[in-house]
Amino acid sequence: MRTTEVDPPWEGLTGADLHAACMEAARGGDRRAMAKLVDELTPLVWHVARANGLDRQVAEDVVQTVWLALFSQLEKLRDPRALAAWLITTTRREATRPFGRRAQPVPLSDEVAATLESSQPGPDDEAVRADRDRRVWRAFLRLPARCQELLRLTVLAGRAEYQAVSEAMGMPRGSVGPTRGRCLDSMRELLAGEGGVR
Repeated sequence: MRTTEVDPPWEGLTGADLHAACMEAARGGDRRAMAKLVDELTPLVWHVARANGLDRQVAEDVVQTVWLALFSQLEKLRDPRALAAWLITTTRREATRPFGRRAQPVPLSDEVAATLESSQPGPDDEAVRADRDRRVWRAFLRLPARCQELLRLTVLAGRAEYQAVSEAMGMPRGSVGPTRGRCLDSMRELLAGEGGVR
């Protein structure tokens, strides 16, 4: 007997509409919807965790904890369209919990280091890159804290998630792009004052 598989309710949707449709289906027990949410939004959760200074292993733990938290309280998230903002906030909070999460670096002996082949660029290239990065970060850190936060979130969440960024920042969605532009202009001016970026 042939059966016709029905397209999922999120088929053809993007952004917050996709997340809301998947959330509604997940609340009904649809495992495909849960898998779709994980597939779509894990990169965002991962980048927020890493942006909080976590190493790879600890960030993986945080990502897993955030998804478990969501799926254990699906009914409690009142606005499914605010899922990305909820994930950003929850990941930030989880990443800064004092669990002694941050693994201590393992010391590398001179003998072992001498046997390892380097995949890093040469000293000259590295010096240029390091100087450029220092200038960029110095300019970034001279921006107001709100600009720094907005730039981090728009890079991590992407343009498609401006709604999530606006909710996380507590600002109108229509203000996200123009404010981001002003923050980037300020950063360019700061960089120009230091001789630009080579």
